[in-house]
Amino acid sequence: MSDDQISKKKPNFPVNTALRKYLSGYGRKFHAEIEYKDLLHFQSSFPYYDKKGKDTLWESVYYSPTEMTQLNGALTHMYAQLKTGGDLSVIEHLFAERVDYCTFGNSKPFRIRIVNTLNDNFDYFYVKQADASRIYGLELEHILSPNRISYLVSGNTLIEEHIAGIPGDLFIKNELKKKELNATRIAKEFVKFNERCFLRLLGDMRSYNFVVDVTPDFEETHYRIRAIDFDQQSYEGRRTLYMPQYFKENNAFVSLAIEKMTPETVRQYQIEERNLIGKRIKAGKRMLKDLLDCMSKDTISTMEKKNQLKEELSTHYNNPAFLKCKNMGEIVKTSLKEMLRQNKRHADKKINKK
Repeated sequence: MSDDQISKKKPNFPVNTALRKYLSGYGRKFHAEIEYKDLLHFQSSFPYYDKKGKDTLWESVYYSPTEMTQLNGALTHMYAQLKTGGDLSVIEHLFAERVDYCTFGNSKPFRIRIVNTLNDNFDYFYVKQADASRIYGLELEHILSPNRISYLVSGNTLIEEHIAGIPGDLFIKNELKKKELNATRIAKEFVKFNERCFLRLLGDMRSYNFVVDVTPDFEETHYRIRAIDFDQQSYEGRRTLYMPQYFKENNAFVSLAIEKMTPETVRQYQIEERNLIGKRIKAGKRMLKDLLDCMSKDTISTMEKKNQLKEELSTHYNNPAFLKCKNMGEIVKTSLKEMLRQNKRHADKKINKK
């Protein structure tokens, strides 16, 4: 799949009153001392290189000493809000050691490195412009995936926790051919990740937009693929842009799945993931309903893309219900309903066989 099929510049969509009410009701709203735009007033910047001297596409930015003192207090307060719900006792030994800025991509985020002076331990969080489609993406990830997401919104500013893991492109380059890699497990996880993205319509999951979380166990190593970029939640019109398997950047994972699994096994893991999502829907039924109600009254894409997607999904599922959808929120809702319908049909078949 060529990159020109993906929108190069997705606009920011404003956070409307209904979504702000939802955020407030579910503890996602807070008051920040500074906004995203305040961090743009840096005096200079320098490219940030990794340990091997490679340009990371991030720039370390610098402020005047007076401004940095003010920013340090505001940024550590943000971190406390994100991690402890505003308990300021935890920030006594914290300071913002570095502020990085990325001009690559749509969101142009700031990355804040927070250091504990008592033990030199450090953590990161991100400051971005609040964008409704990205917020819907974060919230759907929190409700429907096996991962919990910590983020907060203040006015037009969004702060997000750092999601740890090996970037997908680096995992392909450095880890995929190691002898100790459990290739079958990572292939299985890619199939399940592909299914999660497609069912909740999270787009543009090229390898550098997700990480691989590696967890050693007493007998085996477990892998989980986690999205880290939610800019393209329900924005694009092409169905295949919501399926990581169709991006050339992910070909190594696709090849591994073809090598290690039969079509029957792939189908098994798809069904497993759909059933897991079904259980998460039941567990978070009220929260998901409130979110999709907001999303169904919001505009997070263009009319052209919305019409294209509902037609392609209607054909894919042979379900005319998609054609009645008026916006992307209704398309996501219909996609999840279709999944639940298929889950029930599969369960009924198993019962009838018995």
